[in-house]
Amino acid sequence: QVQLVESGGGLVQAGGSLRLSCAASGRTIGRYALGWFRQAPGKERDTVASISWSGGKTYYPDSVKGRFTISRDNAKNTVYLQMNNLKPEDTAVYYCAARSDYYSGIAYTDASSYTDWGQGTQVTVSS
Repeated sequence: QVQLVESGGGLVQAGGSLRLSCAASGRTIGRYALGWFRQAPGKERDTVASISWSGGKTYYPDSVKGRFTISRDNAKNTVYLQMNNLKPEDTAVYYCAARSDYYSGIAYTDASSYTDWGQGTQVTVSS
């Protein structure tokens, strides 16, 4: 099991940028697929971005494509989410997640595919 701690959330005006970090401990993330998810009040948890264990494959839903970028630094045991051109509808609690992956090498898109979760960090975008 890997422990995950998110940071970098906060309040930003529409059009601004934030960079979220998720630091892992307990295991090295080299053979883990990683993902970012968000949940707004009263709504389901949605996928924001995911990345394969090698970093060679990524996934973004249309709602964030071209604005958000997921990346990983295995040496630092950290995954990042760069968020640009933020919109009020991006307001949510953002979570990172991990799952071990030795064979498939895919960017898992569904929250149910992940086994380890962080506590979340709040992102608020004002209009």
